[in-house]
Amino acid sequence: MARDSRRYWYLVVPVLVIWALAVKRIGFEPTPVSPLLFNWTPSLPYRVAYADYRATRFERGDFVLYAFEGPAAASYPGLAGQPFFKRIAGVEGGTIEVQDRHVFVNGEYVGWAKPRTFDQRPLDPIDSTAIPAGYLYVQGTAHDSFDSRYRQSGLVRIETVKAKVTPLL
Repeated sequence: MARDSRRYWYLVVPVLVIWALAVKRIGFEPTPVSPLLFNWTPSLPYRVAYADYRATRFERGDFVLYAFEGPAAASYPGLAGQPFFKRIAGVEGGTIEVQDRHVFVNGEYVGWAKPRTFDQRPLDPIDSTAIPAGYLYVQGTAHDSFDSRYRQSGLVRIETVKAKVTPLL
C-alpha cells in the first residue's frame, strides 16, 4: 500500500500546495501577492496582468489592485479585504460631480450609478465632492462594475492599494 501511494506523490503535492494557498488567502491574507494576477470578472477587459507591489506613486489612468474596505463590507462581510482590480479615474484634488446618478470626475463623464445591486439592494451614488488627500477614485470599465461611483464602495485610501497593475492579456 505504501508503495502505491509513493507512486502518486506528483499528484498529491500540487493538490496540497493549492489547498495551502487557498487556506492562506481565505483565512489570513485575502489579497494575492503573486506577480501574475488573473481577473475573472467583467469589470475590466483584461484577464491576465502583472502586479508591481513596489509601486508607491499612482496616477490617473493607472490600474491598481487594492484591498476593499468600503461601507458595503458591513452588508457583505466577504468583501472586506478582497482584492479589487480597477483603473484610477481621479486623484486627490479632483472633483466629483453627480447629476441624476450620472457621475463626472473633473468634468469627464465616468458612468451612471445604477439604483440596485444584483440582489436588489439599493445603491446610492457617491456624493459630489473634492477627492481628499490620500484617496483615489477608481473605476471599472464595465457598466456593472462596483466601484467609486457608489457610496457603498466609496473612494479608495491609498494605504489599501497593494500594487500597480500592468494588463498583459
